[in-house]
Amino acid sequence: MTLRLILMRHAKSSWDDKGDDHARPLNNRGRNAATTIGHWLAAKGYVPDIVLCSNAERTAQTWARVSAMLAALPDVQFEQSLYLATAEKLFQVLLQVQDAETVLILAHNPGIAVLAAALADRSPAHRRFDDYPTAATTVLYFATDSWENVTPGTGQVVEFVVPRDLGNFSKDKTKS
Repeated sequence: MTLRLILMRHAKSSWDDKGDDHARPLNNRGRNAATTIGHWLAAKGYVPDIVLCSNAERTAQTWARVSAMLAALPDVQFEQSLYLATAEKLFQVLLQVQDAETVLILAHNPGIAVLAAALADRSPAHRRFDDYPTAATTVLYFATDSWENVTPGTGQVVEFVVPRDLGNFSKDKTKS
């Protein structure tokens, strides 16, 4: 069996309100980017069995836009522990997953970028992988049947995209 991990950074958020970082919503660009990534995931068949999502407003809104494009809705766990989590914390949460072949983690930088780089057997040839911009998404495959067996450097990067790579991808598809 092969396991699939989708690592996604939240879409672009608004800095209009300088108050609580946890409550920052998506801006227009972020809403469009999340929808674009949702269309792309659906078109590629990258539909998770479970989503582990930071409970910040911007990650929750990113997931709402992404999931609106999917035909089937997976189980979603909004976790305070994933808010601004380190790569180590994200990895610990992943290792606790059971009975899911495809997992999507939706979180923040730098943790999500560091985790993607740590799990990949080699970095993709994409100029934006190292800085992992908003809504960047990596799809990795692992040749194992249990998340407990996943170790750093063993994930094959199958795809890495940023919304800009997809152009008007979402405009070419009908909304579900």
